[in-house]
Amino acid sequence: MAHLLYILEQNINPIKLTIMKKYICDVCGWEYDPAVGAEGIPAGTPWEQIPEDFVCPLCGVGKDEFSPAE
Repeated sequence: MAHLLYILEQNINPIKLTIMKKYICDVCGWEYDPAVGAEGIPAGTPWEQIPEDFVCPLCGVGKDEFSPAE
C-alpha cells in the first residue's frame, strides 16, 4: 500500500508502470521492480533509465548481469 501512495503522491502514471518490465539479477535473483524503484532510484524509473554504474543491492554485480523477468 505504501508503494501505491508514493506512486500517487509523485504523479506517476500507474498504467505506465504496468508496461515497464521487471529485471532479475542473474546471480542472486534480486528483482528490480519499476513500480517500487530501489535505493536512490525513485519508483517509476524504467530499467532503461537506470544508470550504467548501477549495482545489485544484494550481491554487487553490474547492470549487465540482469535479465528481463518472464
